[in-house]
Amino acid sequence: MVALVSTVAYLGLEARAVEVQCQIAPGLPTFRVVGLPDKAVGESRERVHSALAALGLALPPKRITVNLSPADLPKEGSHYDLPIALALLAAMGVVDLEAVAEFVAVGELALDGRVIASPGVLLAALHASEIEKGLICPAAQGAEARWASGVEVVAAPDLISLLNHLKGTMRLPIPAPGEVDAPERRADLRQVKGQETAKRALEIAAAGGHNLLMIGPPGAGKSLMASCLPGILPELTPSEALEASLVASVAGLLEEGRISRARPFRAPHHSASMAALTGGGLKVRPGEVSLAHLGVLFLDELPEFQRAVLDSLRQPLETGEVTVARANAHVTFPARVQLVAAMNPCRCGYLGDPALGCSRAPRCAGDYQSKVSGPLLDRIDLHVEVDPVSAADLALPPPAEGSDAVAARVAAARRVQTARLDGSGRRTNAELEGDLLERYATPDEPGRKLLSQAAEAMRLSARSYTRMLRVARTIADLAGAETVGRVHVAEALSYRRIAPRS
Repeated sequence: MVALVSTVAYLGLEARAVEVQCQIAPGLPTFRVVGLPDKAVGESRERVHSALAALGLALPPKRITVNLSPADLPKEGSHYDLPIALALLAAMGVVDLEAVAEFVAVGELALDGRVIASPGVLLAALHASEIEKGLICPAAQGAEARWASGVEVVAAPDLISLLNHLKGTMRLPIPAPGEVDAPERRADLRQVKGQETAKRALEIAAAGGHNLLMIGPPGAGKSLMASCLPGILPELTPSEALEASLVASVAGLLEEGRISRARPFRAPHHSASMAALTGGGLKVRPGEVSLAHLGVLFLDELPEFQRAVLDSLRQPLETGEVTVARANAHVTFPARVQLVAAMNPCRCGYLGDPALGCSRAPRCAGDYQSKVSGPLLDRIDLHVEVDPVSAADLALPPPAEGSDAVAARVAAARRVQTARLDGSGRRTNAELEGDLLERYATPDEPGRKLLSQAAEAMRLSARSYTRMLRVARTIADLAGAETVGRVHVAEALSYRRIAPRS
């Protein structure tokens, strides 16, 4: 007899069905796991053996073969421990095979029989919901699994409790869905003194989901303004919160099944590798650009990142997804992010300051800024120069307008965009393209004339031209205008200034 238990293999944000087949046959005592397992899956033999020993059960002195089907699909991770143990127990006759046939099982086993957490339970729960089965998972992740509607969740703290539940001698409690955390404001725009132009650009970026680059000397407030951005962005909708949580689940970052309505804000250090930023590694995991999905990816000290690492963001910024290619699989993660970057104008940071600037100016500025490629800069909608803050600015009282007022205007502009793009699969003006761009972002005649003149004078690429239309549409939405006018185009063009390059 062959015992069968259902589980899943994770491929990006996709959970693929895997059947764990266990056969106990006469022969020399062996315990083999086949079906293209990685090292973690291969080591599950020892964990399963020890967990069963903790229950007082010994493996039969026969030939035990566990096959993970389909055999040509790579199997990675420790979540195969529990389904392998259940299949083995069913083959031994300890548990009724029909009792586990209606469940998908995931979970890692400790040596003492505890069922401990493993990444990706939310994906497994959604997969179980699609195939109309229940889910057996670790007790610590029961709240996470309950976010998948219509799924019977059996959250087991240990193997003995699970066996008693399946036999009907006890009932494990039904876990409650995880809590929804309210967004927490990191910083308020009242903390920013001066910088009215930069704050206006920040508001436009938030309203339309546009990418933003701030260039200015050290201490001008670039990082502070970036940290204010999550506080003026609208909360995630329920569907968006679930979408962002899927990435967090695969990365193992969902704590106690808590889902947040706050937009992700990721700020990797400039020493980050390409795999850390875009995803990858020995076991393919989402990178920072995917962990920031539907939120903000903040890159401080932009030229200090390796050039190849920065250029790896070019495709995700255009398509909203990143594909990690491997010899045996291609894994795709979502990456619809709002890029916010900050940089100094030169290595010393004080370009144009006669007292603090270095002797190599202005050549040092060209050398420093050339570390960021033109194609990447072309994908950033708003370029704003942040002036140094004077002592007189610091002595001023806090601004009267804080993040609350700006967030209200941003939310109103986002509601207009949501109504306009309903049913199109787009969320913000930053995603306008093709017919949608032509229909909603085409300026009036004076605006079109100004944009044509500026495109020729500034030598704008086709991508830059398109992005100017998107920004102008957002500025019009903030002003409550139905049509994009000359004044909106003019303001959009004012944010297309790029620092001189060698």
